[in-house]
Amino acid sequence: MRCSPALAALLGLALGCGGAAKKSPAGPDVSRLPTPTVKVGECARPEQDGVMSAQPDRRRADRDLDGDGQPETVIADRALCQGDNCYWNVFVRDPDGACERFAGTLAGAALEPAAATGGAMADVRTFWGLGGDRLLIHTYQFRRGGYLLVDAVLCRRVADDRVACAETDPASAP
Repeated sequence: MRCSPALAALLGLALGCGGAAKKSPAGPDVSRLPTPTVKVGECARPEQDGVMSAQPDRRRADRDLDGDGQPETVIADRALCQGDNCYWNVFVRDPDGACERFAGTLAGAALEPAAATGGAMADVRTFWGLGGDRLLIHTYQFRRGGYLLVDAVLCRRVADDRVACAETDPASAP
Protein backbone atom coordinates (compact mmCIF):
# COMPACT_ATOMS: atom_id res chain seq x y z
CA MET A 1 0.00 0.00 0.00
CA ARG A 2 1.27 3.48 -0.84
CA CYS A 3 0.54 6.37 1.51
CA SER A 4 1.17 10.07 1.17
CA PRO A 5 3.87 11.48 3.48
CA ALA A 6 1.21 13.52 5.31
CA LEU A 7 -0.96 10.47 5.92
CA ALA A 8 2.05 8.42 7.00
CA ALA A 9 3.10 11.12 9.46
CA LEU A 10 -0.40 11.43 10.88
CA LEU A 11 -1.26 7.78 11.19
CA GLY A 12 2.19 6.17 11.27
CA LEU A 13 2.15 2.43 11.54
CA ALA A 14 -1.58 2.24 12.34
CA LEU A 15 -2.39 1.77 8.66
CA GLY A 16 0.86 0.18 7.55
CA CYS A 17 2.21 3.31 5.86
CA GLY A 18 5.75 2.78 7.04
CA GLY A 19 7.09 0.98 3.95
CA ALA A 20 7.19 -2.42 2.28
CA ALA A 21 9.18 -4.17 5.02
CA LYS A 22 6.57 -3.43 7.68
CA LYS A 23 3.33 -5.37 7.94
CA SER A 24 -0.04 -3.86 8.71
CA PRO A 25 -1.39 -4.85 12.11
CA ALA A 26 -4.07 -7.51 12.16
CA GLY A 27 -7.58 -6.13 12.29
CA PRO A 28 -9.92 -3.86 10.35
CA ASP A 29 -8.60 -1.95 7.33
CA VAL A 30 -9.83 1.63 6.93
CA SER A 31 -7.16 2.49 4.37
CA ARG A 32 -9.25 1.43 1.36
CA LEU A 33 -12.81 2.68 1.32
CA PRO A 34 -15.23 0.87 -0.97
CA THR A 35 -16.50 2.79 -4.00
CA PRO A 36 -20.10 4.04 -3.72
CA THR A 37 -22.62 3.24 -6.47
CA VAL A 38 -23.53 6.94 -6.90
CA LYS A 39 -21.70 10.25 -6.72
CA VAL A 40 -22.16 12.72 -3.88
CA GLY A 41 -25.10 15.00 -4.67
CA GLU A 42 -26.89 12.58 -7.00
CA CYS A 43 -30.43 11.37 -6.43
CA ALA A 44 -30.21 7.92 -4.90
CA ARG A 45 -32.17 5.02 -3.41
CA PRO A 46 -30.98 4.60 0.19
CA GLU A 47 -31.92 0.92 0.34
CA GLN A 48 -29.48 0.03 -2.44
CA ASP A 49 -27.17 3.00 -3.24
CA GLY A 50 -23.97 4.22 -1.63
CA VAL A 51 -21.50 1.62 -0.38
CA MET A 52 -23.62 -1.53 -0.68
CA SER A 53 -23.04 -5.14 -1.72
CA ALA A 54 -25.09 -7.05 -4.29
CA GLN A 55 -27.10 -8.64 -1.45
CA PRO A 56 -27.15 -5.96 1.29
CA ASP A 57 -27.95 -6.74 4.92
CA ARG A 58 -29.20 -3.26 5.84
CA ARG A 59 -28.74 -1.59 9.23
CA ARG A 60 -30.36 1.81 9.78
CA ALA A 61 -29.07 4.50 12.12
CA ASP A 62 -31.10 7.54 10.99
CA ARG A 63 -30.13 10.83 12.64
CA ASP A 64 -31.40 14.40 12.52
CA LEU A 65 -28.27 16.00 11.09
CA ASP A 66 -29.70 19.41 10.18
CA GLY A 67 -31.71 20.15 13.32
CA ASP A 68 -35.11 20.29 11.57
CA GLY A 69 -36.66 17.54 13.71
CA GLN A 70 -36.71 15.05 10.82
CA PRO A 71 -34.02 12.36 10.66
CA GLU A 72 -31.82 12.01 7.60
CA THR A 73 -31.39 8.49 6.26
CA VAL A 74 -28.21 6.81 7.51
CA ILE A 75 -27.78 3.19 6.45
CA ALA A 76 -25.01 0.58 6.32
CA ASP A 77 -24.68 -2.84 4.72
CA ARG A 78 -23.70 -5.31 7.47
CA ALA A 79 -22.28 -7.61 4.78
CA LEU A 80 -19.50 -5.03 4.27
CA CYS A 81 -18.87 -4.29 7.95
CA GLN A 82 -15.57 -5.33 9.50
CA GLY A 83 -16.58 -6.40 12.98
CA ASP A 84 -18.38 -3.39 14.47
CA ASN A 85 -16.88 -1.03 11.85
CA CYS A 86 -19.27 -0.15 9.02
CA TYR A 87 -19.58 2.22 6.07
CA TRP A 88 -22.54 4.50 6.86
CA ASN A 89 -24.24 6.00 3.79
CA VAL A 90 -25.89 9.38 4.44
CA PHE A 91 -28.80 10.69 2.36
CA VAL A 92 -30.41 14.12 2.59
CA ARG A 93 -33.77 15.23 1.27
CA ASP A 94 -33.68 17.39 -1.82
CA PRO A 95 -35.10 20.85 -0.96
CA ASP A 96 -37.62 20.44 -3.77
CA GLY A 97 -38.64 17.01 -2.46
CA ALA A 98 -37.70 15.31 -5.73
CA CYS A 99 -35.42 12.70 -4.16
CA GLU A 100 -32.96 11.81 -1.45
CA ARG A 101 -29.45 12.87 -2.41
CA PHE A 102 -26.36 10.84 -1.53
CA ALA A 103 -24.26 12.90 0.91
CA GLY A 104 -21.32 10.51 1.33
CA THR A 105 -20.11 7.54 3.34
CA LEU A 106 -18.83 7.79 6.91
CA ALA A 107 -16.53 5.01 8.17
CA GLY A 108 -16.93 3.95 11.80
CA ALA A 109 -18.35 1.67 14.45
CA ALA A 110 -20.21 4.57 16.05
CA LEU A 111 -21.45 7.96 14.85
CA GLU A 112 -21.47 11.06 17.03
CA PRO A 113 -23.16 14.08 15.40
CA ALA A 114 -22.45 17.53 16.82
CA ALA A 115 -25.46 19.71 17.56
CA ALA A 116 -27.06 20.92 14.32
CA THR A 117 -28.38 24.45 14.16
CA GLY A 118 -30.55 26.39 11.75
CA GLY A 119 -30.60 23.96 8.84
CA ALA A 120 -26.81 23.57 8.67
CA MET A 121 -25.70 19.95 8.55
CA ALA A 122 -23.95 18.81 11.71
CA ASP A 123 -20.33 17.75 11.80
CA VAL A 124 -20.07 14.02 12.57
CA ARG A 125 -17.32 12.17 14.44
CA THR A 126 -16.91 8.47 13.87
CA PHE A 127 -14.90 5.87 15.75
CA TRP A 128 -13.14 3.11 13.77
CA GLY A 129 -11.76 0.28 15.93
CA LEU A 130 -8.30 -0.84 14.79
CA GLY A 131 -8.13 -3.84 17.12
CA GLY A 132 -7.02 -4.08 20.70
CA ASP A 133 -7.11 -0.71 22.41
CA ARG A 134 -6.45 1.39 19.26
CA LEU A 135 -9.00 3.40 17.29
CA LEU A 136 -9.22 6.19 14.75
CA ILE A 137 -11.48 9.14 15.38
CA HIS A 138 -12.62 10.71 12.11
CA THR A 139 -14.28 14.11 11.80
CA TYR A 140 -16.52 14.77 8.81
CA GLN A 141 -17.92 18.16 7.78
CA PHE A 142 -20.73 18.81 5.33
CA ARG A 143 -19.39 20.85 2.42
CA ARG A 144 -20.84 21.49 -1.04
CA GLY A 145 -23.59 18.90 -0.71
CA GLY A 146 -21.68 16.08 0.94
CA TYR A 147 -19.66 14.91 3.92
CA LEU A 148 -15.90 15.32 3.66
CA LEU A 149 -13.31 13.73 5.97
CA VAL A 150 -11.43 16.68 7.51
CA ASP A 151 -9.50 15.08 10.39
CA ALA A 152 -8.31 11.69 11.61
CA VAL A 153 -6.64 11.11 14.96
CA LEU A 154 -5.08 7.90 16.21
CA CYS A 155 -6.19 7.10 19.76
CA ARG A 156 -6.15 4.30 22.31
CA ARG A 157 -8.19 3.34 25.33
CA VAL A 158 -6.35 3.61 28.64
CA ALA A 159 -6.86 1.76 31.93
CA ASP A 160 -9.98 3.60 33.15
CA ASP A 161 -11.68 3.44 29.69
CA ARG A 162 -10.67 7.01 28.82
CA VAL A 163 -9.46 7.69 25.28
CA ALA A 164 -5.93 9.09 24.85
CA CYS A 165 -5.15 10.56 21.41
CA ALA A 166 -1.97 11.47 19.58
CA GLU A 167 -1.14 15.17 19.75
CA THR A 168 -1.65 16.69 16.30
CA ASP A 169 -1.31 20.41 17.06
CA PRO A 170 2.17 21.34 18.38
CA ALA A 171 0.85 24.76 19.47
CA SER A 172 -1.50 23.13 22.00
CA ALA A 173 1.17 20.89 23.56
CA PRO A 174 2.18 21.80 27.15
